[in-house]
This record gives sequence, C-alpha cells and structure tokens, in this order.
Amino acid sequence: MKPADRLVSLDAFRGATIAAMLLVNNPGSWGSVYPPLLHAPWHGWTFTDLIFPGFLWIVGVSLTLSTARRVEAGADRAELFRHAVKRSAIIFALGIFLAAFPFGLLSAHQFSLGTLRIPGVLQRIALCYLAASAIFFYTGWRGQLAWAIALLVGYWALLKFVPVPGFGAGVLEPNGNLAWWIDSRVLAGHTWSGAPAPGFDPEGIPSTLPAIATVLCGTLAGYWLRGGRDGGKTSAGLVVGGLVLLALGAVCDGVLPINKNLWTSSYVVFMAGWSTLVFGIFHWFVDVRGWRAWAQPFVWYGMNALALFVLAGVVGRLLGLIRWSDDAGATVTLKGWIYAHGFTPWLSPLNASLAFAVSFVLVFLALAWALWRRKWFIKV
Repeated sequence: MKPADRLVSLDAFRGATIAAMLLVNNPGSWGSVYPPLLHAPWHGWTFTDLIFPGFLWIVGVSLTLSTARRVEAGADRAELFRHAVKRSAIIFALGIFLAAFPFGLLSAHQFSLGTLRIPGVLQRIALCYLAASAIFFYTGWRGQLAWAIALLVGYWALLKFVPVPGFGAGVLEPNGNLAWWIDSRVLAGHTWSGAPAPGFDPEGIPSTLPAIATVLCGTLAGYWLRGGRDGGKTSAGLVVGGLVLLALGAVCDGVLPINKNLWTSSYVVFMAGWSTLVFGIFHWFVDVRGWRAWAQPFVWYGMNALALFVLAGVVGRLLGLIRWSDDAGATVTLKGWIYAHGFTPWLSPLNASLAFAVSFVLVFLALAWALWRRKWFIKV
C-alpha cells in the first residue's frame, strides 16, 4: 500500500494490540494479577482473550489492503504466494527462536530439542497468514467467506462428532477433547508446559484451522474498507457488522462454548465481532474525524509491531533467567529484584504487579518512539 493510502487507524489498532500483548504477558507476579488480565481458565472470555484474535484479524485486513490491488491488476499470483511463503517461514522461525532462547547459555535455562515447544503465537500467525494468503490469492470475497464458514462449521463438527478413544465424541473438557488428543500424540513432548491439560497446546494443530477463519474475517473487513464509501459510512458499517458478529457469537456460544484454548468457532465469530467493532471506532476517530494525537503512541508501536513483540519476548525471558545469590544464599532474579525494590514497597500486590507491567509497556513505548522518529521500520 502506498503511504498516502495507509490507514493510520489500522497502524494504531495494531499498535494497541501489541501494547496489550506486552501488558498481559509481563506482570510483576503471576500470583497477583487482576482477572481481566488473565486468560479465561477454559470456557468463557476475558479482556486478554480479545488480544491474539485481534492481531490475526489485523493480519487479514492488511492482506487485503496491501495485496488486493495487485491481484486485481493481474500480478503473478504464484510470485505473490512465494513471497507469502517466505514471510511465513521467517515468522515461524522467529517463534521457534523465542521458544528456544537463550539456548541453554544461561545456567538457569534448560534447553533440549526433545522438549522444545513447537507451536506458539508467532507460529500460529505464520501458518494462518500462509493459509489465508493461499485462499486470498485464488478466490474473491465470496470464496473467502465460503472458506471461513467451511472452516468454522467443519471444526465444530470435528469437536462435536469425532469420537476420541477412551472418551467418546463431543467432550469439550481439557482432557478428552479432539484437539487435546491430536496434539498430545502428534506433538508429544513439544507442547506448552502450562497448558490446561498435559499434551494440549492452545496454539496446537486442530485449533489452527478455525484461527485461519479469524484471518479471513479480517480479509472480508478489508474489502469493506476498500469499497469507496464515505468514511463515516465505512466506520458505521464496521460498527454495525461488529455488533452483528458479537450477537451471532453469543448465540453460537449456546451450541459450542466460547473458548480461547480450543479456539472454538463461537470464539472466532465473537472475537471477530469485537475486532470489527473496536476498529470501526478507531477508524471513525482517527481517519474520519482526524483526531490522531491520542492514537500516536499506538502508531509508534504499530509501525514495528513484530520486532517489538520479539524483542519483548527476549527481554521478558532474560529478566527471569538472569539470577544470582544474595547474602543469605537465596536465588534472586533480575525481574524479582526490580519488582521487590521498585514496586512492592509502595503498592498493594495487585497494583504492584500491574505497575510493573505498565512500566514494561512504557519502556517499549520509548523504544517504539525512537524507531519511529528515525524512520526505522523493521519488516519481514
């Protein structure tokens, strides 16, 4: 997309999403976190559960806005897809890098290829972007809508009707659901250790299918943005569309519960509703009304979203792995020392933990501003 055609609201919305990711990923203490800043344990949703699907939705919008004109002009689709494959491979590799870092080079870090987590946030982004690109390059909006519906209905049918050995069909608990059964066998030893059930992974194989539909919801919103309507009508359409999707997702919740870990079909629809609604509001304020000052910090984040997310992952891990023994012989981490000396003496446990997370976001905001000011935009 040419700079003149850029939607500042999309950069701001992307930046707000990344800032929210950093906020919820970096509390001072996981034992003291306000409930909205934690994922729902299983069924249901919190503010935190809005963030990841929001970013995937943005990936879809960006795909349409940056590529649709070239496709319509007759660009070589195979070449476009090869570029998408390259980008996906880089993003996937960055995800594996974060999972492996710092490769056992610090004494506190145990590294083994035999237990390395293969799925992850960046890995899911890479796979969903690649699959959505393939669909996008060879179909129009009707085809993309059909693919999204097929993925959502098909995934619902898999969870509901395919029997799991020893459990039967339709089990939606952490142990016994189809996604858990597949992940625990195909990815045995390579899933997230903090998952709701051993062997399960919230970014695992089956749940990636409906996540592709999340990206396609974004591509469809991108077509609406390219429709040539008056700016106010575009914003209003996004808001109305978001409200319709929220209502539809709430209805679907009665058939298949909203669940981030399983990335259920109702979760896809409901969270696409939130993304469409909130972005419609961003679009109205930033691009239609021109009220941009409040959104500028988010734009700084949004212009280097991937680089800041990766760097934050590196820094967050180092804060927990750099450690030493104090005078009493107790082990102290760098994060623990900063938290104990800079936050807990002055605030309640919940507020100290939140203040640490906010400070983490502000430090990276300063870095985002510095990169933006120098016009250093790191892309893949």
